[in-house]
Amino acid sequence: MPEICFTHDDEANQLLGENPMALLVGLTLYQQVPVEKAFSSPLELQRRLGDPLSAKAIANTDPERLEELFREKPALHRFPANMAKRTAAVADHIVDHYGGDPTVIWGGATDSKDLLDRIQALPGFGEYKATVTFTILVKRYGFRPEGWEGRIADFPTVADIESSDDIDAFKARKKDWKEASTG
Repeated sequence: MPEICFTHDDEANQLLGENPMALLVGLTLYQQVPVEKAFSSPLELQRRLGDPLSAKAIANTDPERLEELFREKPALHRFPANMAKRTAAVADHIVDHYGGDPTVIWGGATDSKDLLDRIQALPGFGEYKATVTFTILVKRYGFRPEGWEGRIADFPTVADIESSDDIDAFKARKKDWKEASTG
């Protein structure tokens, strides 16, 4: 089991390391909210669903109910309605294309390009988020598809976080990188 430390909550981090769908939900939510919020929300969603977090459990939840779960205080995201829909779309994609098993996304990839294409096919996963996801799979999960060396992120990503003590330093590096690349 990979060690994931994207939050200050040990239980949330453990779920991210044990449950690939939790990781993908966190990555789905990882925009316009702090890293800790995005990656602690999968645990809270699991609690609210009352079932282990899976693509099938999310896909089988009535969309209105899923939105309610996202809106429940504290909301799972800054934009709960939009992110409930996005999370459902990711779950639906995984059910439709991978039989509900997110590990087939990387386990079935023929090489690094195929893997990046598979990740980018997830709703809401553009080039940036696909690269971040790919880098997490390489650095945290030890997944090494052919050609991986030239495809990992050359910018700060959550994959660089080795302990919850690193979160603030990561945020500072990411802020500096954003300023330098837009400046």
